[in-house]
Amino acid sequence: MSFEDLRKEYPVFSYNGYSYSLNHNHLTIQFDFSIGDSIRFTPTMVLQAGRYAQYPADLKELEGIIFHIGMIELISYWKCTCSPTLLIHPYRLNEEEELWWRKLYWYGLGEFFYQNHIDTNHEKFLTFAFGEGAPMADTLPYPHVAESNRTIVPIGGGKDSVVTLEELRVKKEVVPFIINPRGATLACAEKAGFPNLEDIIVLKREISPRLLELNKEGFLNGHTPFSAMLAFYSVLLSAVTGIRDVALSNESSANEPTIPGTHINHQYSKSLEFEEDFRYYVDNYMNSCNHYYSHLRPLTELQIAERFAKYPQYFHVFKSCNAGSKEDKWCGRCAKCLFAYVILSPFIDDQTMIEIFGDDLLNNKELAPILDQLAGMAYVKPFDCVGTVKEVNEALHRILESRKDKALVKHYINKQLELLDNNMLEEYYNMAP
Repeated sequence: MSFEDLRKEYPVFSYNGYSYSLNHNHLTIQFDFSIGDSIRFTPTMVLQAGRYAQYPADLKELEGIIFHIGMIELISYWKCTCSPTLLIHPYRLNEEEELWWRKLYWYGLGEFFYQNHIDTNHEKFLTFAFGEGAPMADTLPYPHVAESNRTIVPIGGGKDSVVTLEELRVKKEVVPFIINPRGATLACAEKAGFPNLEDIIVLKREISPRLLELNKEGFLNGHTPFSAMLAFYSVLLSAVTGIRDVALSNESSANEPTIPGTHINHQYSKSLEFEEDFRYYVDNYMNSCNHYYSHLRPLTELQIAERFAKYPQYFHVFKSCNAGSKEDKWCGRCAKCLFAYVILSPFIDDQTMIEIFGDDLLNNKELAPILDQLAGMAYVKPFDCVGTVKEVNEALHRILESRKDKALVKHYINKQLELLDNNMLEEYYNMAP
């Protein structure tokens, strides 16, 4: 179904409202979104704050945060029709807030627009409208959250959050946070000394089944700014635990452009630009009740890999492969697996790497096209959370001697020489994101 046809058939997406309740320290939130009269979404989220729960006496203090979480949750549902009008019933945004959200939606959907071949622009892709008589959002209450010696660290199951958690715990008490727990996230938390769910803040986030049905029917689908969603949930975490600091694990390469013809990273909401915009929004419109930052921001992927190699207790439990996440394994066939293998190889011995991944990925000739993309020897870079071309090449150069008999290392050397002979190496490096 085409972008233009869907917009004509479904001209209005409505954010109707939300409900929330607290039961045994579990905060349940349900949102109400609809497209016309025929499509309705009611996704439900449950926050379990464990032993860290300090809910305000009056839950109405959370209303403003919950409203804003709905503003980022809705984008997962809006994108299936890309309705030209977003009708917000609960509250009205002021002009600056509208501009802020428009920027987030536009850049945060950069990969979605590109992958779906959508031809639109910043001015016409979306118009805000508001329910009659809706109060202004900037009148909503927000709790005051003071500084403390504790920091919340989201754990994704990969190497980055492990480094953040281990380095911060030297200075502060760290509190792990997991969205939709799975094998790798729980195993990493256990290795860090948090074996019980009461020791972890857990968010169980549901995708409305109706959206999955529409995707099967051919409605639009694709990437949404997950890290922006995480950012707004982090404000809720601060409000219900009294822990102001939330430390992410986004590295410097998250600022690199990856979408051809733009300066946008496909994971825009992991970028420093979004991080600074988000802090501005919280400081000015949400009572500055949260401090959201990335501990790894100054570091490259190679530097993070070197630091991760200092924590061998995590080697056999960490996983960052999206394809294998449900089975808690490395699939060994995707760009994320190969990137992780390459970036860690300079710091972890060959046999241990094979044990971690369950296969010798550097000896898998079928992965050569993916290596070409990662190393800038192909025009397209994978739309995945992988490092820059420069970082990949530096890692490969560090293992040319120690892994010289590996099939992919031989392929890399031969491809470099081939491109160099044809005066194409510089061209590919310049074209690479």
